[in-house]
Amino acid sequence: MIHDLRDNVALVTGGAGGLGSATCRALADAGAEVVIADLDEAKGAALADELGGHFVTTDVTALEANEAMVARAVELTGGLDFAYLNAGVTTGCGVGEDFDLELYRRAMSVNLDGVVFGVHAVLPALLARGGGAIVATASLAGLTGVPLDPLYAANKHGVVGLVRSLGPTLSAEGIRINAVCPGFAESGMIAPFREALIQDGVAIIPAEDVASVVVGLFAGDMAGECWFVQPGRTGAFAFRHVPGPRLEPAA
Repeated sequence: MIHDLRDNVALVTGGAGGLGSATCRALADAGAEVVIADLDEAKGAALADELGGHFVTTDVTALEANEAMVARAVELTGGLDFAYLNAGVTTGCGVGEDFDLELYRRAMSVNLDGVVFGVHAVLPALLARGGGAIVATASLAGLTGVPLDPLYAANKHGVVGLVRSLGPTLSAEGIRINAVCPGFAESGMIAPFREALIQDGVAIIPAEDVASVVVGLFAGDMAGECWFVQPGRTGAFAFRHVPGPRLEPAA
């Protein structure tokens, strides 16, 4: 489906990476003006030149950096309509003998703080435009247990919980927030074990498929939803309701 996002400005964190760059291209193809935020200045600036967009060096783990990122994006473009909070890293340790405090803090800072700080920073800019939309990159790891990387699952579950909780509140202010939850998608994050996945028969999701879902979430009317992306299919994940109390029958 082709979406028309002309006259809109989109900010993308982690914009120089696999999912980020694919989404920047998809947003530009839909007519949006794109602001790419990343630590990789060479790739980010080159992509901005390619798309006729803008690049801002940003460390999403720092609140002040997120606020500066948004301020610079508004200065460059006049305002923001969309924000794709996509920056992410793998963990690299577990909770047992292999626990590494530095790796743990890094993963939580990028994957969860980066989304929380990003939402906080972009809200005033979106409200100044009368509303807008936010998409955060979660993962299938945010929808199920992941024994091989429980800490990654923990921060991605945090993103899912944040999005679901903020959905109704922000909608009342004209801002829609959703999450995209891909399986193993083509990106730098899976590079260390990509060949092992292929040998095990796991299909790698093209980054463009994830980008298409993100653009659709910006163009649609969804709010507070978590969209899974698996090879050949995607959709809003159906969460079951939490059981209520069992009331004893009246005497």
